[in-house]
Amino acid sequence: MWIFFTFLAAFMQAWRNAFQSQLSKEVKVAGVTLARFLWAGPIAALYLGSLYLWQPVAMPEISLQFSLYVLGASAAQILATVLLVRLFKLKNFAVGAGLAKSEALVAAVLGVLFFGTQLSGLGWLGVIIGGLAVFMMSSAKGLRGISFKTAFIGLACGTGFALTSLWVRQASLILDLPFPHRAAWVLLFVITIQTLVLLAYLLITDKQVLTALIERPKLTLLTSITSCLGSIGWFSAMSLQSVPYVKTLGQIEVFFTLLIAMFWLKQKVKIKDMLALLLIALAAVLVMWS
Repeated sequence: MWIFFTFLAAFMQAWRNAFQSQLSKEVKVAGVTLARFLWAGPIAALYLGSLYLWQPVAMPEISLQFSLYVLGASAAQILATVLLVRLFKLKNFAVGAGLAKSEALVAAVLGVLFFGTQLSGLGWLGVIIGGLAVFMMSSAKGLRGISFKTAFIGLACGTGFALTSLWVRQASLILDLPFPHRAAWVLLFVITIQTLVLLAYLLITDKQVLTALIERPKLTLLTSITSCLGSIGWFSAMSLQSVPYVKTLGQIEVFFTLLIAMFWLKQKVKIKDMLALLLIALAAVLVMWS
């Protein structure tokens, strides 16, 4: 079940990144970040309501610990999304999205150190291979030509997404509900907080960004829809399995990214980047075997 949700999340996230990449050419970073959440809230509420119609359960008990995890995940994901958009401006779409996948390696390290995560030998091997592969994609001229600025932003972006995932899983495990319901509740809380924070920020600082989103309704809506569907996949998978396994398998997203970059965005992908993608595939296979 967690493998199915991870593949769903990876496919949807590849498209969300593509839509954000297109939107970033015309809209400021804060607006592109908001587009991810703007229409996702109603979709998340509809999904949660459908779960209760399918399987009525009790309402969740909201504790202080749960609230702190949700707030932390909300803030970390906003920051990581801002850095992801910055990556799109520094590199092309496929490379920027690939660098953000350093989150699997960071999640493994943080998970073992602070969240009680346990990985098998094959699991660690897969995570390390995947981490090396994404750093290969930050190089313009092979490993000797690594751009430290791009690599640093990529690592910071991956760390933000890793913390988001780890805190989301912790928040989900606190709720005494079936896995789809608890994942859906966490998703709704996180998206609502993110939407309100970004809307308030832009209303105060730059209303023109909101106008820019309104003028691009199709791209904004597609970004929100794919983001929400991807988050449903991620949050559900992480309710069932440890974050490093989910995120390493989720690196299969870069194959979808490669296809989108080549056939929809008409961007060229270097041989070096394709080799890195093959290493990411190997990492995903190792994680599934473990």
